[in-house]
Amino acid sequence: MQALTSSVPLVIGDQLTPSSTGATFDSINPADGSHLASVAEATAADVARAVEAAKAAARTWQRMRPAQRTRLMFRYAALIEEHKTELAQLQSRDMGKPIRESLGIDLPIMIETLEYFAGLVTKIEGRTTPAPGRFLNYTLREPIGVVGAITPWNFPAVQAVWKIAPALAMGNAIVLKPAQLAPLVPVALGELALEAGLPPGLVNVLPGRGSVAGNALVQHPSVGKVTFTGSTEVGQQIGRMAADRLITASLELGGKSALVAFGDSSPKAVAAVVFQAMYSNQGETCTAPSRLLVERPIYDEVVELVQARVEAARVGDPLDPDTEIGPLISAEQRESVHSYVVSGTEEGATLISGGDQSPTGAPEQGFYYRPTLFSGVTADMRIAREEIFGPVLSVLPFEGEEEAITLANDTVFGLAAGVFTRDVGRALRFAQTLDAGNVWINSWGVLNPASPYRGFGQSGYGSDLGQAAIESFTKEKSIWARLD
Repeated sequence: MQALTSSVPLVIGDQLTPSSTGATFDSINPADGSHLASVAEATAADVARAVEAAKAAARTWQRMRPAQRTRLMFRYAALIEEHKTELAQLQSRDMGKPIRESLGIDLPIMIETLEYFAGLVTKIEGRTTPAPGRFLNYTLREPIGVVGAITPWNFPAVQAVWKIAPALAMGNAIVLKPAQLAPLVPVALGELALEAGLPPGLVNVLPGRGSVAGNALVQHPSVGKVTFTGSTEVGQQIGRMAADRLITASLELGGKSALVAFGDSSPKAVAAVVFQAMYSNQGETCTAPSRLLVERPIYDEVVELVQARVEAARVGDPLDPDTEIGPLISAEQRESVHSYVVSGTEEGATLISGGDQSPTGAPEQGFYYRPTLFSGVTADMRIAREEIFGPVLSVLPFEGEEEAITLANDTVFGLAAGVFTRDVGRALRFAQTLDAGNVWINSWGVLNPASPYRGFGQSGYGSDLGQAAIESFTKEKSIWARLD
């Protein structure tokens, strides 16, 4: 795979090719600031070439028997599994995720997702409807054609597959523009698609600038659907461009999730789950429960337990299997995270732990930040309202169910939420009241490709997984036949 070398190409049709202008950008290892690779930088002309290749591939793909498409997708999944160690290491080097997460979490999710959607290829059905008079009415689900996908840097491998798998399963071709900060695994996935025998042009991968390649992709007249994961600000821009063209869009955007722990919860269980959910991937996770709401009877104990776990966390080289927290993606992201820590202190929150840009034992040149914990946070503080996208947890006290739901839903975002309690009735009642697309009870972050993954409010719309994703990658046609 050329994505493993120092010169990384675009994947267009059956070619691993440089940019049309020869332009490149640098991929930087966030663990030590070193140069990883020179990556081809896609232009609008490259996007046009990729879309034409995708159109041709979509026609070939749609003419294949569904069982043949299923076999090819399973072969693709098998190749990813065969190269899982290389892909996991590549992701960890490219964006700083600890190897224990890349190899133990992300790669299994990718493979399971591809296999799930591969199994659905032979099961796409229309429906018949009661029709008046002497008519037969039935519907068909047809492919959209060419899908434009734009993925983020925090989960470059998983998010690429979450776009590729349902698009291909529904008979589409895809042009994928990965984030500039983490393009290496998506390029490798484009190469593996060719190696698996998928029609050339079915999976095209174009690293480059969002303002150039991304905009050209969304605005191309032959792109029939756009799927995007990233910031709310960029998602709003993409949504407007898609609306102007009257094409469908799926947008999975930011979050400021709340985990609510009632007084009958086990403080140890709450602390263990919130540490894993909040600080995995360095807190660079849209669903991170960055607001921990704790009922007063167990508030102090939970804070003490989380503090102990935070201060014992192993921060360091992401390729070290013992590392729990790696570097942030860039120096700019580290500065952004630190600005929120400064803001929290200035607004009166109590800094319990962290707030240090040079953790003990971490390489000095890397973009590391110690896991950080605030108590005494109030709902009006910036650290309680804005997405930080880093390892910063705010703990807020509450008294009673009514205050808890008010605090939990006091956000413009609606991606995820959770509740801890031993009271089953309260758990189910509270889960129904939480205004979020993904809700976990006495757990956090459980995923399954058969279950929808989506947000509400400023967290976007549309689903990457589940039946809703299947439908969003097709167009439904209604056919009427007169019987006399």
